[in-house]
Amino acid sequence: MDVDMIFKIAAVGIIVAVLNQLLIRSGREEQAMLTTLAGLIVVLSMLITQISNLFGTIKQLFGL
Repeated sequence: MDVDMIFKIAAVGIIVAVLNQLLIRSGREEQAMLTTLAGLIVVLSMLITQISNLFGTIKQLFGL
């Protein structure tokens, strides 16, 4: 995993946290929950490619 990926995940987390707090304080709890869920989906979609590369490397290493 590259260091840039860690920074991207941290940036998404910070943005989602700020938006979540703003939405909760304005009384929009449902939209805050959807924002958190959207942030989670974005991070998971970024990680899926890395996990796929990991399994490909393991498969190639053991000759499966």
